[in-house]
Amino acid sequence: MALWGVWWQRWPRWVAWATMLWAVAYAGFGLACALSGASLLYYGGGAEASELSWAVVAVGVLATLVSGAAVRYGLRPALRVLLWVACGLAGITAFSLLMDVITLMLGQGVDSRAAAANKALAALGAVLLAATARSDRPSAGTAVRAPSAAPQLVQHTAWVGTLTFVPYAAMKLEWASGGTFAGITGDEMLAVSERNGASGVFLTLQSWGLDPTALLAVLGVFLLWGLVRPWGQVFPGWMLFLHGRRVPRWLPLAPALLGAATLAPYGVVGIGYLTLATAGAVTMRRGDFHSLGDALLVGWIGMVAFAAYGIALTIAARSYWLRTRPARRMSRLSVSAE
Repeated sequence: MALWGVWWQRWPRWVAWATMLWAVAYAGFGLACALSGASLLYYGGGAEASELSWAVVAVGVLATLVSGAAVRYGLRPALRVLLWVACGLAGITAFSLLMDVITLMLGQGVDSRAAAANKALAALGAVLLAATARSDRPSAGTAVRAPSAAPQLVQHTAWVGTLTFVPYAAMKLEWASGGTFAGITGDEMLAVSERNGASGVFLTLQSWGLDPTALLAVLGVFLLWGLVRPWGQVFPGWMLFLHGRRVPRWLPLAPALLGAATLAPYGVVGIGYLTLATAGAVTMRRGDFHSLGDALLVGWIGMVAFAAYGIALTIAARSYWLRTRPARRMSRLSVSAE
């Protein structure tokens, strides 16, 4: 443990090397996909799939050059800007990774392994690039802040994100309990899940009247409030063997950032699309629903929940990040002078 602690305290030194190794591997991954014709899109291929593979190569090459320069010359201001640019590009590439994670958790296979691997690699790179951009920040001489609640405005935003998930969870539980919503029965929805390759666990929970996505929504709300309330900075009391221990900052921030980066743009873009579909400007498929109106109703419930929760999660994560930043300790020299 002592060796691990020393190694971790020196992370600013190794993180740039780790970022450079990731960048080389990511560029190689994109090049392999481009040359082999493997599509990084879920559906289709052709010119768009090839362009995306070469875009991955470009991001990897940029990250390689910038992180290599940081290793060689140190973190200069211009390099820091380029690191954040590469981080943003990697974050965009990792869009909808959370959907893949949820799909795998529910026992269904992803539509494209290459696309899912690309998103996972991009998410890892975004974390490494951000860590490298901040690697010159001093870590010594700091103290842990006492747990604190988020400002009232942030907590009000958390309430909005929570309440907008209520109709979504109620809709899912209505289907799971065998009821009918938007013209489709619970049995029909269960048949759709079976046709889409849902796992035995998913189907068993639905047979018990529990929808797994509704349970995930409850966990998401728990995460949201853990970011804005003081108890979220320590392990809950019911975990007796961990009672009173402080939560590492990355533990809630990692899923929060992943969820915010996926759900906020997914919901906002979805609301824009549904607005056009409701106005008749674009054609929307009704899918498994019996009418377009039913499909629009379910779509609005889902997208409003995703957008509001994603935005609330973004605001809460930023507040948590600022409130849990290590505070500088007063130096011994200043204490003795007093």
